[in-house]
Amino acid sequence: MSNAFFFTRLQYESGDWDVDQRMPSNLLNSLVEYTTLKVDTLENIVPLANDAVFKSPFCYLSGHKLVQFTKKEKENFKKYVENGGFVFVDDCNHDIDGLFAKSFERQMDELFGADALQKIPNDHEIYSIFFKFEDGPPTTSQELNGWGDDLVHDYLKAIEVNGRIGVLYSNKDYGCEWDYDFRNKRWYKIDNTRFGVNIVMYALTS
Repeated sequence: MSNAFFFTRLQYESGDWDVDQRMPSNLLNSLVEYTTLKVDTLENIVPLANDAVFKSPFCYLSGHKLVQFTKKEKENFKKYVENGGFVFVDDCNHDIDGLFAKSFERQMDELFGADALQKIPNDHEIYSIFFKFEDGPPTTSQELNGWGDDLVHDYLKAIEVNGRIGVLYSNKDYGCEWDYDFRNKRWYKIDNTRFGVNIVMYALTS
């Protein structure tokens, strides 16, 4: 499908990048359902070290374990973000003291500077660009399920480049929250993937 939006999952050599395997098709289904975007409904998996990443309008990176980028992965991540790319990074541990969070944040400090990753205000454009979320980032059931830090994180963090988010970072585990067959969405009173639609629409239009 030419000129269609496609979802890219970033594969990195350390850690477990291939988590939440049903999440992409669920989110892509929501884009078809709610928006007029032309959407390629197949997930695209691209190694971060491969220059194919630069063709991606939207990238997703997640995991539970250590994030330790190789030299080429670091170069590509930094170049992609600084040249207008968008990466949604989601911590599967939903734990600000967990291995994924600490190691990923260290990588961002190294690439973009110690203060680059900042909390974004809950009235940020990303919370109203399509669906409206009055209180900022919607809570996930994963945050209070007895593992991780057992906290509800009432914020997301981001690295901004020229006034626009280039890296959106969550400790809320949206990946697990949206990791179900999209055909089961009809049982939900409120579709919990709606915030994912906001994230993609922000990435494409801001």
